Amino acid sequence: MHRFLLHNDRVVDSTSILLSPGQVGLLSGWGVFSTLRVFDGVLFAWERHWNRMRRDAELLQVPFPGDPGPIRDALLRLIEANQAANATLRLIVVRNRRGVWEGPGIERDFDVIAFTTKVKDWGKRVRLSVEPQARHAACAFSGVKMLSWSFNLVWLEQAQGRGFDEVILLNERGEVSECTSANLFAAFGQRVVTPPLTSGCLPGITRELLMEEIRVPGYQVVEQDLRPEDLEKADEVFITSTTRELLPVGEIEGLKVGRNDAARLVLQDAFSKYCDAYVHAAGARRASI
Repeated sequence: MHRFLLHNDRVVDSTSILLSPGQVGLLSGWGVFSTLRVFDGVLFAWERHWNRMRRDAELLQVPFPGDPGPIRDALLRLIEANQAANATLRLIVVRNRRGVWEGPGIERDFDVIAFTTKVKDWGKRVRLSVEPQARHAACAFSGVKMLSWSFNLVWLEQAQGRGFDEVILLNERGEVSECTSANLFAAFGQRVVTPPLTSGCLPGITRELLMEEIRVPGYQVVEQDLRPEDLEKADEVFITSTTRELLPVGEIEGLKVGRNDAARLVLQDAFSKYCDAYVHAAGARRASI
């Protein structure tokens, strides 16, 4: 984490004591968050991240800011303070009140917290283990990006202790859902498929962009139920996230996976061009103000 963080409307030193155990969401994981990439001082896909957080907050009954404008301006001040023009940013909205453990003197219904850090190097390929019964697709809260993240952290730590980098999480039907912090894609020739939201996966922003915005002639990106054995039939498998973009899978526990990288390479190229255009347009709008 960089030196400064955002606490509501103030950019302060990260060593400052700002939070209270009596904020209900801190002890219960009652809040929402998102991780954004900062490119040349621009919050990439800001609108999509904000809208997903707002939807998740409504489902979880987490009070949420009504106007994204002041939050975005505060995040830009944080980026400037940390000199983090190219970085990773975590934005959190935590519920403060209600429940038997609410502390005294808490006046705000929610707190907005954000911090930045350097961009992680994920390597050239990723090795995945497999965890059964790790997603409950039928749950009303499946696919919600909430602060209650401990299950994911335990599965990730266990996988890394066994020499893997990430984990494929299966749902109660034995279908592929997602990884702990990434979506999964499999390419069959020029047909690229990813599990549907009904698998219990999170609607990742990179996943969303690949399905809705990125267009490559001859290639089709669609949703399709996948089982582990389907991944062996694929020409290639890759995972996506805000910080990884499109990262190829080199190994899956107990499965043989292809090493063809054709689909990922063309989609990554198109995705990179989309990012560049987004950042250029955002910079032009900022310069005109």
